[in-house]
Amino acid sequence: MSRVAHPAGPRHADVLPAVPPPVPPADLNALDEAIWPRGARRAGGVLTLGGMDVRDLAGQFGTPLFVLDEEDFRGRCRDFRQAFGEQAGVFYAAKAFCSRAVLRWVAEEGLGVDVCTGGELEVALQAGVDPAMITLHGSNKLMEELERALSVGVGHIVVDSFEEIARLAHLTEEIGAAAPSARGSAGERPKILVRVTTGVEAHTHEFVATAHDDQKFGFSLSSGAADEAVRRVLAAPGLELAGLHSHIGSQIYDTAGFDVAAHRVVELAVRIRDEHGVNIRELNLGGGFGIAYVGGDDPADVKIIAQNLHEIVRGQCVVAGLPMPRLTVEPGRGIAGPGTVTLYEVGTVKDVDGLRTYVSVDGGMSDNIRTALYGAEYTCVLASRESTAPSMLSRVVGRHCESGDIVVKDTYLPADLAPGDLVAVAATGAYCRSMASNYNHVPRPPVVAVRDGAVTVLLRRETIGDLLALDEG
Repeated sequence: MSRVAHPAGPRHADVLPAVPPPVPPADLNALDEAIWPRGARRAGGVLTLGGMDVRDLAGQFGTPLFVLDEEDFRGRCRDFRQAFGEQAGVFYAAKAFCSRAVLRWVAEEGLGVDVCTGGELEVALQAGVDPAMITLHGSNKLMEELERALSVGVGHIVVDSFEEIARLAHLTEEIGAAAPSARGSAGERPKILVRVTTGVEAHTHEFVATAHDDQKFGFSLSSGAADEAVRRVLAAPGLELAGLHSHIGSQIYDTAGFDVAAHRVVELAVRIRDEHGVNIRELNLGGGFGIAYVGGDDPADVKIIAQNLHEIVRGQCVVAGLPMPRLTVEPGRGIAGPGTVTLYEVGTVKDVDGLRTYVSVDGGMSDNIRTALYGAEYTCVLASRESTAPSMLSRVVGRHCESGDIVVKDTYLPADLAPGDLVAVAATGAYCRSMASNYNHVPRPPVVAVRDGAVTVLLRRETIGDLLALDEG
């Protein structure tokens, strides 16, 4: 089979995507430490993760395979904890990747957990997370989810609509008529955070920007809905207003948006003080901290983020005469994203009319929908051997019956790539396994954790039997 190498850049640029890689990397075997897990190495040209040879991992568990570097994950938990300090709260956003083992690690590192469904809540509880260290989100929480959260005594519930405030008020009235123990921890009233949309334009994809008014989350500041939500929470005897919540989006590099959001939320806190004589105790500024996926990505350092957020909130509170609230953040991608790599086996390798080479792998959009959904970019390398062949402009595609089944839209791989080779895609720890599907009846891949040359299964591989077990026709 003829392959088209591109040692000096892509050919036929007029028919390629608008922003292809400008030139091939100088060394196809190099690992950019800003993108790959902290424990990633090359040994004899072979990628190792957490001290484990990827060929051994693929041989034992098959491909596709999510490989999570446990020390990388724990280290990033510690980075956030240390950057924000003991007086602040750091809650891991379980939607990024959720399993019992991972949530145990989070709790062991001193973080809380942010959940947004009853399923995530149950995983956290089974992992042994203290309910007081759990925050429940959701734009349309089911009644049974609210009941469960109240019964176990979650630390905070973030309200997202007037209907939800009414539901919680009704439930707490019913609970108040029953035994106090039915309310959860020592019969305390649930602590409520009002989620506000600040109108901040986050520099991110439309589908993951969450602070503009025209979307489903939160109460608008500009319309006065946020002020009214506060009034309704305060008017409900069974609810306790703990503070305010703001989340401006996801995969954000520019911290200026967080500064503007914090400023506007503190202005609301001033109005609450002036109208109700109440000082908020908690200010949750959400998550959305970006990570590096490809060369040139430059996410802000967590220490700088923490310093900036503390300074802006403290400064605004001093000017307004407010006591400094407890600052809380909810990183998900920033903790889970960089430490996981997806391994695939190469199948068909097809050169298309000198335009590019299509490299088909044994996974695809069922284990990583983000490229099709958001146009996400990734870094991909040959993982099972070293190559000195020239580079070829490649598109890594999946096995599903969709032309949009693309894992990596534009990358450079060695021109001697062959069926049976292993390729690795970096920074797949956030949202890939969480959003995985069974499209085309493909079982979802397993997730294994590696650390110090040892491997542990976190989620086993699904089987066809698992899929058929649900089919009762």
